[in-house]
Amino acid sequence: MSAIIPSLYIDGSAVFDGNTLFSVKGMAINSSQWTCLLGPSGSGKSTLLRLIAGLDTHVEFNGSLKASDNLQVHNRVAYMAQSDLLFPWLRADENIKVGSKLRGEKIDNDELEIIIQNVGLIDHCKKYPSELSGGQRQRVALARTLMENKPIILLDEPFSALDAKTRLEMQDLVAEHLQEKTILLVTHDPNEATRLCNNIYLLNDSEIYLTKSLPPPFPKNINDEDVFLLQTKLLEEIRGS
Repeated sequence: MSAIIPSLYIDGSAVFDGNTLFSVKGMAINSSQWTCLLGPSGSGKSTLLRLIAGLDTHVEFNGSLKASDNLQVHNRVAYMAQSDLLFPWLRADENIKVGSKLRGEKIDNDELEIIIQNVGLIDHCKKYPSELSGGQRQRVALARTLMENKPIILLDEPFSALDAKTRLEMQDLVAEHLQEKTILLVTHDPNEATRLCNNIYLLNDSEIYLTKSLPPPFPKNINDEDVFLLQTKLLEEIRGS
């Protein structure tokens, strides 16, 4: 029997030092879909991810954050950050399985080999992080996320430090391998949001609201005229035009 992939529902406000960082009403992060939270840097997007993941945020959240199956959220989350967070003293394959090792779990080496092959790291899995390019390091981070095999995936601007070509390659790779999950992508890039996501929420003026719902397929072609037009509209909305 396959595991249930839950949706997430968020209502409430995050307060820091007496000031509202953001408020959100009726945010739905649907199962087996990509949801995007788009907004300018420093607006509080990463704080929402950390709240979902159960990490320290230094903010007070007043409201509800629940899964559709009413089970705990925090222990079913895998988190992929902007920084790859690789341990420099571990080889690539050791970094991929580090979560299982730290928890004292038996490592499924067959699954590990399949994941390494799927993300294109067969020729690099015995290298240390210092020997890898930026794109290869993010492939290791993706493989580590896949190895965790969690139903809820939080992506915190994981491609923003990459060059344009590598960024597109990683977007396509992640879209291919993170299917049938509940995914929340945080980004400040309207093009990335438009290419990858079913539902796009905007964090603007301390408020999170749904601004666009898009039909498949995903990822969309970078040369698609609709992608260009929509990213322009999103950028105007962020700027308050």
